Amino acid sequence: MTTEASPAPPIGFDPEQIDQSASTRDVPLKWVVVVDETLPPGRAVNAAVCVAGTTTTRVRGLLGDAATDADGTAYPGLPWLGCTVLGAAPERLAAVRTAAARREDVALVAMPVQAQHTRVYAEYLDAVAASGTEDLSFHALSLVGPRKVVDKLVKGLGLLP
Repeated sequence: MTTEASPAPPIGFDPEQIDQSASTRDVPLKWVVVVDETLPPGRAVNAAVCVAGTTTTRVRGLLGDAATDADGTAYPGLPWLGCTVLGAAPERLAAVRTAAARREDVALVAMPVQAQHTRVYAEYLDAVAASGTEDLSFHALSLVGPRKVVDKLVKGLGLLP
């Protein structure tokens, strides 16, 4: 079982596998962010951004090349395989996290609710440390893995409104 805090799993793309001209539907890996659909919009966006940011450091080859406009201004690379943002009830979010955590072929980043209830990172770490895994609730998850596996994990979830 891979835990969220373990070293980054060998998930991602080697340079020769990156095809920025491919449709996101043809890429073998899929990226989804699942957010607690009961959160107010600002907190939902915050949670999605936080797990996405961490995901870009855990999945090899996720970011594409920088784009340059006609005037020569460069824009940093964005994820080239796309990312779908889905909504889920808190109970379903927990079930998806549990199932994804059991998979060796899925990179998982989870944001416990404690992250939005503290303003000092050390307090967040202490709050999480005081809870067992089964006692934690989550505001968002980020999953990257084989397309069919990720589709099965998030089956039935809709886009976050």
